[in-house]
Amino acid sequence: MNALVADMAITDPVEQRLLERSSDVRKIFFRNLMVDIHMGVHAHEQGRTQPLRINIALYMRADTAPETDAFAEVFDYDQIRTGVLALAGARHINLQETLVEQIADYALGFEQVLAIRVSTEKTDVYPDCDGVGYELTRIRAD
Repeated sequence: MNALVADMAITDPVEQRLLERSSDVRKIFFRNLMVDIHMGVHAHEQGRTQPLRINIALYMRADTAPETDAFAEVFDYDQIRTGVLALAGARHINLQETLVEQIADYALGFEQVLAIRVSTEKTDVYPDCDGVGYELTRIRAD
């Protein structure tokens, strides 16, 4: 196998599983969406915001590709960003796990979304690491 083909090996297990269903995998992603959020269980986290980094990969149905370069033919990812910001700003959330689950549930509510990988990271927890976080991958049931 030549180097180019080896570099194209599929290492994402979500993509592997979805490629078993269809010849295409389409992905929309949000990289390093930063929000200030009321989150945490510790006393020093109450009554204040802290920075949170959110990363999302949405695995879309194969038929979501545009045929005529028209916006009406694609998934409007503003819906996801707006929903995530609303979830993050709605109330104090104790756990990152709670927010991640809520984001996954919200995104999978759109029929075009087949699977999601979502992670959050608190970026100011420890001075010796960039972030402490939680990640969830969920595939819609067949």
